[in-house]
Amino acid sequence: MTTATQLRLLVVPLGLFGVFFLLPNVLNFGYAFTDWNAFRPAVAFVGLDNFRELAADGTLWADLRRTLIYAVAVTLLQNATGLALALALEQPTRGNRALRAILFLPVLLAPLAVGYVFQAVLAYDGLLNQAIGMVTGRAATIEWLGSVNWTLGVVAAVHAWKWFGLTTLIYIAGLATVPREVLQAARIDGASGWQAFRRVKFPLLAPAVTVNVTLTLIGALTTFDIVLATTRGGPARATEVLNVYVFQQFGTGAFGQATATSAVLFLTVAAVAVPLVGYLRRREVTG
Repeated sequence: MTTATQLRLLVVPLGLFGVFFLLPNVLNFGYAFTDWNAFRPAVAFVGLDNFRELAADGTLWADLRRTLIYAVAVTLLQNATGLALALALEQPTRGNRALRAILFLPVLLAPLAVGYVFQAVLAYDGLLNQAIGMVTGRAATIEWLGSVNWTLGVVAAVHAWKWFGLTTLIYIAGLATVPREVLQAARIDGASGWQAFRRVKFPLLAPAVTVNVTLTLIGALTTFDIVLATTRGGPARATEVLNVYVFQQFGTGAFGQATATSAVLFLTVAAVAVPLVGYLRRREVTG
């Protein structure tokens, strides 16, 4: 295949990438420096005014802190659960294959649907409190989605539940690449199950860890629909992450500030993800 043919084949995918990804992101950064507003017909360049106002407003920093906490919680929960399940379902038996398919089902559900279902389950008079009341014999009155202290963690657990099936399958695929002879040699040398996992399996799972940690972290940093469906950022902004704040700004017609906030989120994701991916890739080489 000639170079000219290869270039012609790339025209369509590069065009789609430019129109649907590159151009919107460029415009997003451009509008962040304007006073674009639903109540003002003209759009004027205002420089860094939007960013100065956001920096002066404590809401941005509080939401950024909550977003980072949420992302760390989701990353830890989702990867710990996925790795544990992958180890439990590593052997390709008929029962394990069926369980893998069942565990993957939440991944196929729409995030908004998952959020609304858990909103009903975790409500003050929801199914979870009713089940606890039936077991304990006393009415359960736990405010799963109404506490400023733990609701962010509850929503993070819902997010992790939604996607842990994908994480599990990636870890299972990683475990399948571990050479059996290396594990057999470790057992012959007297290594226990934990020692074989720590010294053999986990180091060789480094590529799977890189993929899963990167996907879960970026997905959690940019979360929106699950938080919106379960709490809409409440109570008292306890679960208001950056994308929910952007949504609220767009709802009030402050388009310029909303795009500035989304630009802050984009830069935050880049500042967190790029060094982390670099570290994880180096870990794949050095072990």
